[in-house]
Amino acid sequence: MSLQHRFRPLASSLVMRSTWPVFIDAGVAACGLAIFFTIVHMGAYWMQAPIPVVPISHSIRALPAYAAYSIVRIAIAYLLSLIFAISYGYLAAYNPRVEAWMIATLDILQSIPVLSFLPPVVLAMVALVPGHQLGIELGVILLIFTGQVWNLAFSFYTSLKTIPREMLEASTIFRYSAWQRFWQLEMPYATIGLVWNSIVSVAGGWFALIACEMFTMGDRSFQLPGLGSYLQTAASSGDIHALLAGIATVILIVVATDQILWRPLIAWSDKFKFEQVESDDRVASPILELLRRSTVLQSVPRRIWTQIEEPLYRRLAASHRAEPTQPLDETVPSRPSLRLWMLAIAVAAAVSWGAWQGLLLLRGVSWADLRLLLAGAGATFLRVNASLLISALWTIPVGVAIGFNPRLARFVQPVAQILASVPATAFFPILLIGLVKLGGGLGIGSVALMLLGTQWYILFNVIAGAMSIPSDLREAASLYQFTRWQRWTTLILPGIFPYLITGMVTASGGAWNASVFAEYSHLGNQTLSTIGLGAQIDAATDHGQFPLLLLATILISLMVVSMNRLVWRRLYHLAETRFKLEG
Repeated sequence: MSLQHRFRPLASSLVMRSTWPVFIDAGVAACGLAIFFTIVHMGAYWMQAPIPVVPISHSIRALPAYAAYSIVRIAIAYLLSLIFAISYGYLAAYNPRVEAWMIATLDILQSIPVLSFLPPVVLAMVALVPGHQLGIELGVILLIFTGQVWNLAFSFYTSLKTIPREMLEASTIFRYSAWQRFWQLEMPYATIGLVWNSIVSVAGGWFALIACEMFTMGDRSFQLPGLGSYLQTAASSGDIHALLAGIATVILIVVATDQILWRPLIAWSDKFKFEQVESDDRVASPILELLRRSTVLQSVPRRIWTQIEEPLYRRLAASHRAEPTQPLDETVPSRPSLRLWMLAIAVAAAVSWGAWQGLLLLRGVSWADLRLLLAGAGATFLRVNASLLISALWTIPVGVAIGFNPRLARFVQPVAQILASVPATAFFPILLIGLVKLGGGLGIGSVALMLLGTQWYILFNVIAGAMSIPSDLREAASLYQFTRWQRWTTLILPGIFPYLITGMVTASGGAWNASVFAEYSHLGNQTLSTIGLGAQIDAATDHGQFPLLLLATILISLMVVSMNRLVWRRLYHLAETRFKLEG
């Protein structure tokens, strides 16, 4: 073989290595331009005169534009959810005085159905930005936000409360500032949970999309261009071809999001697993490997961050150099400042005024309405807990199997994400038709409908919990030849317990939200309903009966507070103490 033929494969390999970054940078630039022009188009649309009802075309050609509108709304709502979740979870975890109140409030808010937020949020945004489409759009985005944010906040809060003690002590010994501890300890430790809960949050955004993009509020109707309106109008008119085309579009978006966004994030977050022995099974992502070859993505952010990070950390280190190290168990009591008292007085005044206005509104509720609401509360409470139990029975073993086997996760996780992200409300008419033909009503069938909006919260949190179990503990269980029962009771269930409780709490909120769609639905010219708070909330929203809507929301809050105090808070305390991972 000649020297020329011998070095030809090496030369071609060098050429491919040098040309790949060029193509990758070109792709990144193209994505940046697409995002820029989408922002410009959406800005022009939002600044135009308000159009509450936009005619929805069932043509397949309209699907790309509708998909773009919906993706932008879900993306903005997710970014707002992530910022709120991190801020709220951080404040709740490190402020013992208000921690119990903040978690109880979070538990109540995540259990209140989206339609209970709908009238005040939409009316407030329309009044805040009059004369522009932006007001209506902000109202819809905030409603989608209410379907995405709560499980993220619970996940971040739980992660902060379960950080191993020796890691907190190390950060104290090295005199980390709050900023350094946040970026170098707390965020890395919470990353795995945030990534997997982000997947289910975006799935929750798709679930809320149908209710948010097209709804009736008293004598006013709102219908915005988007996939939610497209699916709802197709389902209501019985246009099966348009309904299947819309569902196929959602599936394509979910698959693309999984491969372009979630799979790289899962592979990237695997390096934050708390373990002392490196695992042999690593999550891989071809997209992430390609992005790591990009010259632009590797050099530009690194240079910018270096210019910011080093001076900031040097200044923080200098400011904390002379400060004494404070042991973790010693807390110095501090008196509330004047600003804190003024804030507390302002909040108390606002709450008192709102309570007084609520009491005035509740005067329009009769005793017959109250008895019906109480009966509905009991029925919905039983359905919510039945759906939680059924969901846990199959999601725990399946989630552990996926979390322990990256090869299985590579195939099963995208399928689960697709099933979770396709709006379950799009299938409700089909399921309702089947229930009617089988002779069953919504009394039992609504439990099956609730499962579509509940089970994914538990599944994805169990997957995150199983993936976070250190590999050295799994190897020790194999080395000592644990039986299956011992592995589950000694390793698996204690390891996933904090994540499981987070999933159960957020699944409970998902079940309460799904009750609105599961207990009350329009099927052509026919309205199907069963006794339950969800049905009464939906009917009250349709007819503009705000006293009934307020009272139903209060009943949900009371039941959620009771469950929080009697069950969830005790389980959270157990997760923070007995099942906390220590070195």
